[in-house]
Amino acid sequence: MKGSLIILAFFATGLLFGIYRILPTEITSLNFSFYVLCALMFSVGFSIGNDKNSIKQFRGIPPRFLFLPIMTVIGTFAGVIVVNIFLKNRSLTDCLAVGAGFGYYSLSSILITEYKGIELGTIALLSNIIREILTLLLAPWMVKYFGKLSPIAAGGATTMDTTFPIIIRNSGKEFAIVSIYHGFVMDLSVPFLVGFFCSL
Repeated sequence: MKGSLIILAFFATGLLFGIYRILPTEITSLNFSFYVLCALMFSVGFSIGNDKNSIKQFRGIPPRFLFLPIMTVIGTFAGVIVVNIFLKNRSLTDCLAVGAGFGYYSLSSILITEYKGIELGTIALLSNIIREILTLLLAPWMVKYFGKLSPIAAGGATTMDTTFPIIIRNSGKEFAIVSIYHGFVMDLSVPFLVGFFCSL
């Protein structure tokens, strides 16, 4: 949760800098978000490629758990479709793009900002941070009422990093590799799915 609060603090600081014109407005024309996105994509690729043990460990995952990321995608998009019914001023594709962040707020918000503008990018940032925070806060309740896989599905792309400790604490150490595998697959899916829905 500390990481999420730090991200929100930076966002709030940037917002204040923009409102009070602390930095020159010409800075926005330099397309910084594109270069930040490129650096972020490089770091994601590097971290995945650098972790050789994860690929080996994935071989030990029971076959029935291999479909968990697919079920997370289906569940997330089903929820988005229901929410979209009540959002008259937002298209379904915009909402699906936000949902396709799966909690990966740093990458998805930059991608959506590039494609759709600052407003939807901000919505993506906040909604994906909220997804992560709710997973951290409600994991014990999820395990109690919905089973040990529920906090993994709720955590989305965060289950191999920020929500991993709380998942292990509540679901058990036997779900450690499932959580890592789930987060790995979800991380990979974010740029493709967000880009797909933003391009529609």
